[in-house]
Amino acid sequence: MKTLRRLIYGEVISAVAFVTLGFLSLFFFFDFVEEVQSVGRHAATGYKLIHALSYVALMVPSHLYELMPIAVLIGTIFVMARLAQSSEYTILRTSGLDPWRALRTLLVLGLGFVMLTFVIGDYASPLADRTAQLLKARYTGRITIGQTGAWLKEKQAYGTYAVNVGELASDGSLRSVRIFEFDNRGLLASMTQSESAVIQDDDAWMLNQVSRTEFVTTNSSSAQIERIHAPTLRWPNHISAEMISAALLKPERMNTVDLFQYIQHLQNNAQSAQRYEIEFWKKVFYPLSCLVMVVLALPFAYLHFRSGGITTYVFGGVLAGISFFLLNNVFGYIGNLQNWQPWLTAALPGLIYSLLSLTAFTWLVLRR
Repeated sequence: MKTLRRLIYGEVISAVAFVTLGFLSLFFFFDFVEEVQSVGRHAATGYKLIHALSYVALMVPSHLYELMPIAVLIGTIFVMARLAQSSEYTILRTSGLDPWRALRTLLVLGLGFVMLTFVIGDYASPLADRTAQLLKARYTGRITIGQTGAWLKEKQAYGTYAVNVGELASDGSLRSVRIFEFDNRGLLASMTQSESAVIQDDDAWMLNQVSRTEFVTTNSSSAQIERIHAPTLRWPNHISAEMISAALLKPERMNTVDLFQYIQHLQNNAQSAQRYEIEFWKKVFYPLSCLVMVVLALPFAYLHFRSGGITTYVFGGVLAGISFFLLNNVFGYIGNLQNWQPWLTAALPGLIYSLLSLTAFTWLVLRR
């Protein structure tokens, strides 16, 4: 069995690596062509071809994370179908590779792909994507969303704060910061405007060029307004840099721990976290789709191929894999609109395709 496993693992890993390299080369080419246009637009700010190459290279881990399951599917289908067409799989079966042992063998290999996908998506991809965005922002402008920026909420003992961040600068600092303070009665207590802010390590922001307006209410019939101007002001809070990135950048680019902490922050401040909960569970279940892919590919080893018919089956398997990812995205949108349970929304496509794959595998083995 060691020899059989070594043969199958070597063939599948080589095929998956070849498919992944082909897809990454294609995405790299398309991204580079698009960035060449950015070089022309931002040449005056110093954005050169080497910066464009660096930006495109930093986007490779994100593409690798997105492509891993489909690459695993295509590579495994190709290997299983080729072994079946050349009758090599028949020889493996007569050598002791029964169907359930073959399933266990591929599941162990699939677990390796699951771990690789998790490491890429939770560590390499968020770090590389954030570095790429900051690199490009250094020459092409600042990171922002729309004209209003990002809105966050912070609840503290003596009131609630609504925070607006206009832009995220290339050095990680915040620009165009506005802080609205509400007391426990829901009345506006103060409004603070700052040109920039730096997030410190001791749960505080250092605001620069501050203009603060305080609304002081002495009784129900009289009130006064006080205005304060200061070069710097320290504002204690628990809004981290990762939370700012989640509000300004795509939540799927965050790692699992940061996304979970941001969800807890939203829930503690009575804000809707449905979208981010779905993304969190998709981050949890997405690496497991590699297991779904290898299970989906195994029935191809038990098909009988005519001469030249392997291409049709491989193409059909690729379409099945693409339909899985389309269904995964559709369920994400539907679950967000219909307020489905986030974990069920993320897990249901994988459960459906796993059931279909195991059904096809059982029928081919037991009935044919």
